[in-house]
Amino acid sequence: MRKWWVAISTIYEVAQKAGVSVATASRALNDSGYVSRESRDRVLAAAKALDYHINVNARSLTSGKTYTIALVLPDVTNPFFPAVARGVEDYASDNGYCVILCNTDGNARKESDYVRMLRSRKVDGVIFAVSVASKSRVSALTDDGIAVVLVDRDLGDSCDIVKTDNIAGALLATNHLIGLGHTSIAFISGPMSLATSQERFRGYHDALVSGGVSFDERLVVEGDFRMKSGYEAMRDLLRKPCQFTAVFAANDLMAVGAMTALEESGFHVPTDVAVMGYDDIDIASVTRPRLSTVAQPKYEMGWIAAETVIRRMCNPKASRMEELLQPMLVVRDSTVERRGASV
Repeated sequence: MRKWWVAISTIYEVAQKAGVSVATASRALNDSGYVSRESRDRVLAAAKALDYHINVNARSLTSGKTYTIALVLPDVTNPFFPAVARGVEDYASDNGYCVILCNTDGNARKESDYVRMLRSRKVDGVIFAVSVASKSRVSALTDDGIAVVLVDRDLGDSCDIVKTDNIAGALLATNHLIGLGHTSIAFISGPMSLATSQERFRGYHDALVSGGVSFDERLVVEGDFRMKSGYEAMRDLLRKPCQFTAVFAANDLMAVGAMTALEESGFHVPTDVAVMGYDDIDIASVTRPRLSTVAQPKYEMGWIAAETVIRRMCNPKASRMEELLQPMLVVRDSTVERRGASV
């Protein structure tokens, strides 16, 4: 990738310190021609020692690009998303791009406002974790020539996407509970308007069917991926006449909320009810009991999303890319072999 440098020191000083010609230093700094690996390394080391910095204004005027990527997230208080954001920022920074963070709170109006702002600022790319019916807003970005990559959310076949295999992850979680002898397993979903939630429900449902466990729609309650909704969903489940010995929540925050509701109602986790989460955020390893969950490669999702959006900027007509990462089962203390009666 081409680099542009502001002359805090001069290129002559960089060349002299690196022991190369000015022309060689220029090619190395701008990545604009052949330079041996050894010479390039010496030039970049000299530039760093002399405190050269990328001159964004000069680069933008020359290229017509802003070298800015926006990351649009539905809820920055959900620990899943900061881990993704770290991956995005690290890759973008390493490649000369700055990142604008936009938090929508899952609000359609805020999302629309951000899209208008990003179009007016002419950002080069947007990494979008859509939370509502966002096809028209994504289309507005792509119609302006802005590269868009979806992360952890899907709108069909319109954009590049980086996500974890949600069906496989939910299969792992539900099969783990079935393997422990649970035959009455409740499910707390995310918003069912999202493909992510639909896929996790499908994995849960398919695991029940393939495991010979009856599906009871009364044991499915919709949440919104926040802790409070997990708490309220569990309170709702406990008021129902149906019984269950385990619950699989579609993310860790809802699982923690569900555990709180169970403990407040006099049930012990995991001996009375086993609880399973999804994401493997940091809090999962320090709850009491520690939460069994399905780990997503969160940082890698962000890194790959940033790599993908920059690649899309360079080649807008390339075929659509879908990067499907694999989840991993993490067994801790909140799930045990079934003993005793159902709740």
